[in-house]
Amino acid sequence: MAFDFWRRYLDGIPEYLARHYWWAYLSPRGVWFFDHAPIINLILFGQYRAILNEVMHRYATRESPRTLQLTCAYGALTPTLALSANTRELHVTDVAGIQLSSAESKLQAISRSAKLARMNAESLAYASDSFDSVIIFFLLHELPGAARERTLNEAIRVLKPGGHLLIAEYGENRGIHWLHRCTPWRGFQEKIEPFLRDFWHSNLAEQIAGHAIRQGKPLQAMAEVSLFDGFYRVLEYRV
Repeated sequence: MAFDFWRRYLDGIPEYLARHYWWAYLSPRGVWFFDHAPIINLILFGQYRAILNEVMHRYATRESPRTLQLTCAYGALTPTLALSANTRELHVTDVAGIQLSSAESKLQAISRSAKLARMNAESLAYASDSFDSVIIFFLLHELPGAARERTLNEAIRVLKPGGHLLIAEYGENRGIHWLHRCTPWRGFQEKIEPFLRDFWHSNLAEQIAGHAIRQGKPLQAMAEVSLFDGFYRVLEYRV
């Protein structure tokens, strides 16, 4: 049927991604449009550079022989990681080939390389204890609850003892920020981001701690940095 055109993107792609996000992450026109700095900054209310800088500031405090960027991200994250003096070996995964191609183009533009692999973040092919750093940049709020749990579990599984987990995301919706209280905007945002409402009201720190406990890995919360009055946050952990 005509309204099922998103099914054309299902080749190796989770149904929730194809159904709800084809326009942003799988369509060539969408990828071209959204991967521009002014668009990214508009979506993030002018906070993109502050969020990226906070992630990189915390990343720079640790040696990282092997770094995993868990799924591609629009903007400058991949080339910035590739250029970082801390990065020795950068791995970038994504379930969508078009996203990996975009990341490769960015790396070629700065004469850098990374090991790109098409994988679902919910089930990584890497061995346990493979990476010194794992970075997740605005992915978790786009996942259904069960997929989010599997992704967090995998992120902790592939971290070496002493490894470093960095997450950039929305903050919890405590009804304090003016954007949370703006009903028209919130309704629109939750319409185009169908899993955001659940994410806003979940306890991400408890979920991460639970997966670490189940895997027998000690977890130390290093920092939770609020940005834009708590609307965004950067979380830092060591396992």
